[in-house]
Amino acid sequence: MVKNPIVKEGYIYIAVLGLITVIVALAINPYWSIIPGVLMAFVTFFFRNPNRTVPNDDNLIVSPADGKVMSVCKVYDDQFLNEDGIKVTIFLSVFDVHVNRSPISGEIKFQQYTCGRFKPAYKESAACENERHAIGLENSKMRVLVTQIAGILARRIVSWVTLGTILQQGERYGLIKFGSCTELIVPTTVDILVKKGDRVKGGKTIIGRLTEE
Repeated sequence: MVKNPIVKEGYIYIAVLGLITVIVALAINPYWSIIPGVLMAFVTFFFRNPNRTVPNDDNLIVSPADGKVMSVCKVYDDQFLNEDGIKVTIFLSVFDVHVNRSPISGEIKFQQYTCGRFKPAYKESAACENERHAIGLENSKMRVLVTQIAGILARRIVSWVTLGTILQQGERYGLIKFGSCTELIVPTTVDILVKKGDRVKGGKTIIGRLTEE
């Protein structure tokens, strides 16, 4: 959905820091401009939007985000699946790509945005108390719930989709600014192929495989 190498939400930050860099270099000292210049380079790096080769298999679930798997556990989802499921929690540091991708192909049948606090995203309570945005995806084989959770530095979750949007597997659908967490809940019929501590890449790493038609 968004294919530019830098997502447009980062343009304003990059432009402001670039302007500050030039002003400091001309009005104060070129050496002092290194600080805002480095910040501009980091922000550009943060808002990067790399292309990925996405597996083409309806039985696979790909990672919705880049980051580190913090936990894999069984839960009961009463938001969308309304049944037992398996939750995979992925923590995104400020060095990870923060563009979120659809784990399966399907239609958005559920969407909910919740205002909240800004606790560190790696804390378990963040999923219940922080700002978050959840979408429920459904296709002919399964339903999954993906939740973007803002972190202590994040102040806005960006969504490029709405209820009824049809997404392709691995398609970009949103962004969380500056440190965050993404949760994926899948049916118990999915064989999870990652474990706590694993590094994953959005749209590329296979999170699980459907074991039952």
